[in-house]
Amino acid sequence: MASHNRRRLRRTAVFALLLLAACFCSAMSAVGCMGPPKGLEPVQGFEPDRYLGTWYEIARLDHRFERGLSNVTASYSWRNDGAIRVVNRGYDPKKGKWRQAEAVARSISSGDVASLKVRFFWPFWGGYHVIGLDKQDYQHALVTSHTRSYLWILSRRPDLDEGTLLSLIAQARRWGFDTEALIYVKHDMPAE
Repeated sequence: MASHNRRRLRRTAVFALLLLAACFCSAMSAVGCMGPPKGLEPVQGFEPDRYLGTWYEIARLDHRFERGLSNVTASYSWRNDGAIRVVNRGYDPKKGKWRQAEAVARSISSGDVASLKVRFFWPFWGGYHVIGLDKQDYQHALVTSHTRSYLWILSRRPDLDEGTLLSLIAQARRWGFDTEALIYVKHDMPAE
């Protein structure tokens, strides 16, 4: 009988932890983990079909899930369910191997606003907001998440001309990002 009670107690504890995690996720969504940082607006007139394909990470603010990686790319493609498949890839020189993470992205708002939610790990979603974009040719972009602690400068090529890069950095600085802390990503290896 004592063994039966312990199993029931364990099941109850697991259920309580799952319920707590679900409540945490709901609370985090409610407090703005999906929306862009205060004072920033995602690009209007966004055309997802033109954004699909491979982007090279030119610069980023440091965060643990890309720390130390070089040759970083992000590739976007449609899934059968209408969501976007995200594949982030980078080379880890310390381990001598490529790392890859896959995610799903969905639009947060209706219409043509460049504001998405992205999920790498169930059940957690994060914001993905294109706040700057070469709307004529879709050749470079500024992307953030829900805080100014996240910033990516992306390009369709592994390099970006200096004038464009300096202009994007200046814009990010005006928007309150710590551009002095940007990490410039090396692209010196062919993708496998």
